[in-house]
Amino acid sequence: METSKNSTNTSLFQWLGLLEDSDQPSDSTPPRVITLLASILEKMIQKNKKPHHTRHNKDDEITMFHGSKAPSMSIYRYTERIHRYAQCSPACFVTAFAYIIRYLQRPEATSMPRRLTLLNVHRLLITSLLVAAKFLERKCYNNAYYAKIGGVSTEEMNTLERTFLFDVDFRLNITTETFEKHCIMLQRETVPCDSRKLRTVLGEITCGCQAI
Repeated sequence: METSKNSTNTSLFQWLGLLEDSDQPSDSTPPRVITLLASILEKMIQKNKKPHHTRHNKDDEITMFHGSKAPSMSIYRYTERIHRYAQCSPACFVTAFAYIIRYLQRPEATSMPRRLTLLNVHRLLITSLLVAAKFLERKCYNNAYYAKIGGVSTEEMNTLERTFLFDVDFRLNITTETFEKHCIMLQRETVPCDSRKLRTVLGEITCGCQAI
């Protein structure tokens, strides 16, 4: 069973582009995890949009990550930009995804719900990837460089990082099982949403857009 699980995980990691491929040129298209992460974030935003007849975000918490207006750059282009210039490993994007979910699902932090929207997704993404790179990588670029990639000032990048760390209680460790679960949630983006469950070696995992 353990051998089968390891084999399944290796295949999944390869499919997502998490494992290095010496035959793949460095200037090739981004790994599949980039596209899937952007897709699932977009679906989360669409799910959180309120009907036009309701008051927009009346009950939502407004945080440091909210901008006054949505950036013009799409989530996919923003994610691909970070991948191109930060040069962090694809595993950082899975870890950043787990961090974002951890941030959104911390009910004790505030009495008001946290939702992913077009006003906060870009700042949450660049911040979670900065934190993930610092936690996972032996070498990574500094905050000033990430600020340029993300389109914010160095001072704002520093504040966003500090705020994010406190908001997740500095819980940056991601277990193997948690990492695999988020990989499967990303994989689930390629399966139609009317198939609600995916049976895996980790058990049944609900598709990403339904689980958040």
